[in-house]
Amino acid sequence: MPAAESPVPQESADALAAVAALRRLADQLEDAAVEQAMRAGWSWPQVAEALGVTRQAVHKKHAKRLITAGVKLKRRADDRV
Repeated sequence: MPAAESPVPQESADALAAVAALRRLADQLEDAAVEQAMRAGWSWPQVAEALGVTRQAVHKKHAKRLITAGVKLKRRADDRV
């Protein structure tokens, strides 16, 4: 892609600031989506699969925040039928 058509700002500082802003936005979107899914009764494995990560990774990243927010979390035994 020629430089004129590139979505990357020409100035390095601007490009890096854009990357940092997008990461913050992605984290906020993930937090909201995970909370919404958990409030809707999704299990950790379902959320992990949707995000393309392990159950352990999603639990480690989100469990404490969700508990603080008052979200009722499914326990592993709750996933079994």
